[in-house]
Amino acid sequence: MAHFAKIENKIVTDVIVAEQEHIDGLDGTWVQTSYSTYGGVHSDKGTPLRYNYACIGGNYDASADAFYDIKPFDSWTLDTDTHTWTPPIAYPDDGKLYQWDESNKQWTKSD
Repeated sequence: MAHFAKIENKIVTDVIVAEQEHIDGLDGTWVQTSYSTYGGVHSDKGTPLRYNYACIGGNYDASADAFYDIKPFDSWTLDTDTHTWTPPIAYPDDGKLYQWDESNKQWTKSD
């Protein structure tokens, strides 16, 4: 069995686990997705599938054959090498927890 995402107007509206023959009998556009793929890398060193695992409400770019999440903040941009969203400032690498402050366009320490 595999994971499949239903695509409507470039948006993922459903994700199910099914056999290909079941998917072939369904209406609409269904595209296989892999929960082991993120940023174009497969976690088990396998072949990555469509850059990222599909999420309901997320996007599917048919020309790039890529799934990517909902844009988290207006200031973030889509990295088309990984199809992940990137902040304008890199996440601090000091081992502490931060959250993005969109109004100030910076990382702030989490409490």
